[in-house]
Amino acid sequence: MRILLAEDDQDLNASLKYQLEQEGFDVDACFDGEDALYYARRPIYDLILLDRMLPAMDGGFVLKKLRKEGNSIPVIFITALGDLADRVGGLDMGADDYLVKPFAFEELMARIRCISRRPGRLEQNRQLSFGDLIWDIRENRLQGPCGTYSLSKKEGALLEVFLRNPDQTLSRSILLSRVWGMEFEVEEGNLDNYIHFLRRRLKAVGSGTAVVTVRGIGYRLTDGGN
Repeated sequence: MRILLAEDDQDLNASLKYQLEQEGFDVDACFDGEDALYYARRPIYDLILLDRMLPAMDGGFVLKKLRKEGNSIPVIFITALGDLADRVGGLDMGADDYLVKPFAFEELMARIRCISRRPGRLEQNRQLSFGDLIWDIRENRLQGPCGTYSLSKKEGALLEVFLRNPDQTLSRSILLSRVWGMEFEVEEGNLDNYIHFLRRRLKAVGSGTAVVTVRGIGYRLTDGGN
């Protein structure tokens, strides 16, 4: 799961990013509202942790802009504004939850788990499947007709994107952003290398699924190579 963290307090930003990554999340961090809006418009995130008072552009404006554009990504406000009117106003802007600073990290994790249980929200399945494949997310283990194979973290992240979007053509930019994140400058050849690795893993477990190249656009996971 990839999280966008928009928090202008550098110490809190670094602390939350570190703790979330220790829990297994991929985290992109930014420090102002303009960057938050820019990142959030990319369809690569599962959740946004959004400070309500951000420089350059207020977090409330960022959220209202996203909702006006039809972006339904789950958002948790993290803010020092804790009055009843502030909490009600934040939820009315379109936030899915509202967490007042200072807060315990354990409570943030509980809020994330709560959102993940809502229908149509974050998908926290332990396993994903498509065709003859079963992917165990927590164990990074791929199972097919001829056995199992343990994948690296990047291979697993790439496979997860495909399994959550089967039979859909995914652009190279989306795959790069989803697997490596917005903060990293990655040569496009790295994606081709990992596609090659993933195809070898599919073959190793005897799967009939295939990662098909869509020339000039990106790749698509198909059942049986159709």
